Amino acid sequence: MSAIDPLTLAVIQAGLQQVCNEMDIAFSRSAFSPVIAEADDRSDGIYDRTTGALIAQGEYGLPVFVGTMQHSTGELIRLIREGQAGAPEPGDVYIVNDPYLGGTHLMDVRFARPIFVDGELFCWLQNTGHWPDIGGSVPGGFSAHATEVEQEGLRLPPVKLFKRGEMDREIFAIICSNIRVADQRIGDIKAQAAALAVGESRLGDLLAKYGRATLDRAIVEIRARSAERMRAEIRGIPDGTYRSEAFVDSDGVVDEPLRIALTLTKADDTLTFDFAGSSPPCRGPMNSVWATTLSSVYLAVKHVFPDVPINAGTFAPLIVHRPEGTFLDARYPRPVSGCAAEVSQRIAEAVFLALVQAIPDRVTAAPAGTSGNFALGGFDPERNAPFVMYQITGGGYGGNAHHDGLSNGCSTIGISKTAPVEVMEQYYPVLFRRFALREGSGGAGAHRGGFGVHYEVELLRGEARASFVMDHGRFGPPGVRGGADGAPNVVRIHRGGETLTPLHLSKDQNIAIRAGDRVEIMTPGGGGYGDPAQRDPSLVERDMARGYYRPDEAERLWGRRG
Repeated sequence: MSAIDPLTLAVIQAGLQQVCNEMDIAFSRSAFSPVIAEADDRSDGIYDRTTGALIAQGEYGLPVFVGTMQHSTGELIRLIREGQAGAPEPGDVYIVNDPYLGGTHLMDVRFARPIFVDGELFCWLQNTGHWPDIGGSVPGGFSAHATEVEQEGLRLPPVKLFKRGEMDREIFAIICSNIRVADQRIGDIKAQAAALAVGESRLGDLLAKYGRATLDRAIVEIRARSAERMRAEIRGIPDGTYRSEAFVDSDGVVDEPLRIALTLTKADDTLTFDFAGSSPPCRGPMNSVWATTLSSVYLAVKHVFPDVPINAGTFAPLIVHRPEGTFLDARYPRPVSGCAAEVSQRIAEAVFLALVQAIPDRVTAAPAGTSGNFALGGFDPERNAPFVMYQITGGGYGGNAHHDGLSNGCSTIGISKTAPVEVMEQYYPVLFRRFALREGSGGAGAHRGGFGVHYEVELLRGEARASFVMDHGRFGPPGVRGGADGAPNVVRIHRGGETLTPLHLSKDQNIAIRAGDRVEIMTPGGGGYGDPAQRDPSLVERDMARGYYRPDEAERLWGRRG
């Protein structure tokens, strides 16, 4: 292949990124569900026609999908090659949510569209959107007590929902017959398909300007340059072996912690990740499929080296041994609803805790590490209609060598944000009695952790069922280099004059809620970084002036009143 001049290469790289960004924006702006339209729980990307390898991904999409969508595109290509999925034609859109085929949990539904140039397949476009319900035993799909994947909802292999541009009404009817509030799904489906159509149009503009051959050469070069950039970053890490561990509260069924054991080896320009010694497959829904485990490592490393452009080359220097025989390599029929939103963040936490030993100036203490998955499903008598509300929340990020952690930051795995309370109150029969920072929840340190969120939501009318799949309720996010742990997650249900706490602290399901009952959530604060005694007294005084700590709290945590 002839070389491409650097200016043209940079323009093409930015153009591919812009295609993905426009898909992200189109998806959110046209979706019906607040979790997509407001919280941006979705992602879009471009993938290699023969391997499914990532070419580009939108900047506004969830990082956890960077590995899973690459993996699922590869699985789709394999199934087509083996005759288990129909051959692609122009205008086709495949739908799939099977977690064992490169996915996450069942609620993350993926659409894939083949892109043709002069009758030949050029690439794949794919996106993922979190549907607020996919059926299963509880509204919202987060069944904390599930023991097999069928209890979590409808599982779809790759099938053509759109054939040559026309939606297959029979497949659509099957989907709608197996999910709650089905009449709203057509809006999300059309938004998801429309985003891919926008991508095809914008990619067509690039192809028209530069031609297929030039884009093919550019993609190869961009991938090679990203791989070299990542290798250069890795060379700056001292050679050695670094060990860490992180813990999941429980699997939702057996009230015992699950251990993630990581041995990270750095040699020359590669990082090798070995999770041997982690807990075996669990009964409850906290198993992680291989694609999610792999993606969790990728996103954690990208957190540490954010300037390396994202594509398949970025992750070429990362060797991840498949953790067979552990709960980080789920096989059918293990339940997996907690893998993408929760276990993935414990995996990332283990990576951070290993790397902070090697490059302490570049890695934070542990972040909140939970998406705060809260689903409330019931019937609204005023609207005479059922509803499923899905809520995600932020938490504190860990302190680092340079400053305190971010408060109310998004989850480690994404850029998704909490939908505005005004929007949630408009859509659902609820009232948010409180939504505030959880003051004092960050772990003490030379640089303290950021604060979590404290909110309280009341059901105004009708009846509903509440379900939770969260984490860090048993253990707070760990501090590092002498810093204290952040405050753990807290769930309380205020019902009929009584206050209930789930047995598994951060996980429960099907809790009956009546009008006037309230659900209270306090998300974790980030871990502290460094010896608290070394904190700048002016920062302690500032935090007290802002009301984050009382004088007695400051004296207990930092040994002085500021």
